[in-house]
Amino acid sequence: TRLGFGSRVVVTGDITQIDLPSDKESGLIIVKSILMGIHGIEFVYLSSKDVVRHELVQRIVNAYKVYGERTKR
Repeated sequence: TRLGFGSRVVVTGDITQIDLPSDKESGLIIVKSILMGIHGIEFVYLSSKDVVRHELVQRIVNAYKVYGERTKR
């Protein structure tokens, strides 16, 4: 990868929407474990409070959160 001086890169993903088989590891989770702690790299996590769309979308986000906590994904 290349990154010019003064540039910024944004990578987005949603770890609550990983649909890989349970024996496969998500690249999104792997990259987080590799890059966390490197100066200049930040990870931002959004919650249902950040959803400014329809109320139904907030309920869906909450449902995924509860499911993830229940299944330890």
